Amino acid sequence: MNQASARPLACVVVHDVADATLDACERLRAAIADVATVPITWLAVPRYHHAAPTDRLEHWLGERSRAGDELALHGWTHLDDGTPRGLVDRVRRDVYTRREGEFWALDTDEAARRLAAGCAWFDANGWPLAGFVAPAWLLGRAAWQAVRMQPFQYTATLRHLHLLPEGRRLTSQSIVYSTSSTWRRASSVGWARIVAVQVRSNPLLRLELHPRDADHAGVRRSWQRILAATLREREAVTVADACVRLRAAPMAAPDAGASASASATAPRTG
Repeated sequence: MNQASARPLACVVVHDVADATLDACERLRAAIADVATVPITWLAVPRYHHAAPTDRLEHWLGERSRAGDELALHGWTHLDDGTPRGLVDRVRRDVYTRREGEFWALDTDEAARRLAAGCAWFDANGWPLAGFVAPAWLLGRAAWQAVRMQPFQYTATLRHLHLLPEGRRLTSQSIVYSTSSTWRRASSVGWARIVAVQVRSNPLLRLELHPRDADHAGVRRSWQRILAATLREREAVTVADACVRLRAAPMAAPDAGASASASATAPRTG
């Protein structure tokens, strides 16, 4: 293994890519480029909040794929339209994820149907597809089964990257922000600073951004500083490329799957 390939890895991942967020995604892409030119993994939503994809979105995604970025599937509607079960579940789904944890409570058949439809969208557009990331990183027991029915090479939760189909996982706590309110912005900037220190020894660092993360100066400066510092020590790759490299490295124990619900400790939807 040469010196370059032995460097630890970093992935820049952008959630919630849809026509409704495309202008913000462009602003975010420009803010990333202000730090460095890196490959980006874009998490695309086929029917974001039930809206059909536009020609503009599909053209933009095709351009990003041809430029060397990765496109990954990010749910189907990005909405949780189920009924919470009890107080804890209501807090998780109504407050923490703001009803966007689409794959938390789906049964296996419905989760499989949405995943198959998303894969068909990618196929119809000729986009390579290696990974699926659930909205808000929330995967219930049934959804885990459905994910394993599809030919994905990986899925990801807030704290782990899961290699599929073998089910091995790598500890990789995401650095993530929330911009929906002043207190969330302030707390997530502080939390990101802590996580960036904690994950220094991990072979993979994931900086996971959302479209509005370039629109608030404090949040933007925070992740830009973290990205710049990260690139001094790590090689930036897409998540799909990271999986290829990490498959050859010693890994953690097999993923139990059913217990990996991706519940989070920082205020964020995904």
